Amino acid sequence: MSLRLPDSGAEVAADGRRMAPSAARNAGPILQVLRRVIRPGAKVLELASGSGQHAAQFAPALQADWQPSDVNAANFASITAWSGDVARAPILLDACAPGWGAGPEWDAVLAVNLLHLIPQAGAEVLLAEAAKALRPQGRLVIYGPFLREGKATSVGDAAFDADIRRQDPLLGYKDLGWVMGQMGKAGLGAELVPMPANNLMLLAFRL
Repeated sequence: MSLRLPDSGAEVAADGRRMAPSAARNAGPILQVLRRVIRPGAKVLELASGSGQHAAQFAPALQADWQPSDVNAANFASITAWSGDVARAPILLDACAPGWGAGPEWDAVLAVNLLHLIPQAGAEVLLAEAAKALRPQGRLVIYGPFLREGKATSVGDAAFDADIRRQDPLLGYKDLGWVMGQMGKAGLGAELVPMPANNLMLLAFRL
């Protein structure tokens, strides 16, 4: 099923470049936090790179060896148009599929606004595989909206979560307690960083 999300109607330029308004809005606050945990030269795997806007901004700003990825090869043209000069070529990667985390290889794995758009079973796989993919001092960075004790934290979040679930009952916001529990099972702890619009950054590390 194709979800009708706010950025799904973004215009596409002649070179394949898409402009996702939410990626433009949240890039600054996310980058500010990433500067704390990603050192120059770090190998970073970005899951679900989407339009490629974040790769284009984060890779040069952090001086990182940036690997965009996406489950949909149709996004590669936009990713490359945005970040081809500053990041690696995008790779096909299903973060919900077992086995992709064989490593460890990465200093950081980044997932922005992804957990609420995949099933809970897929999120469980993602968190477990990401933990395996990290080098000993690596960080898993998760950004997005979460339920708190099963409830949304704003009227807008409740409405958006309900809209996602109407389109696909397997999707929707994940409860923060559940996510932290899955991280614990994978041997990770996490620092929680409040972000604008009731979002959170989870900065996970090996226990």
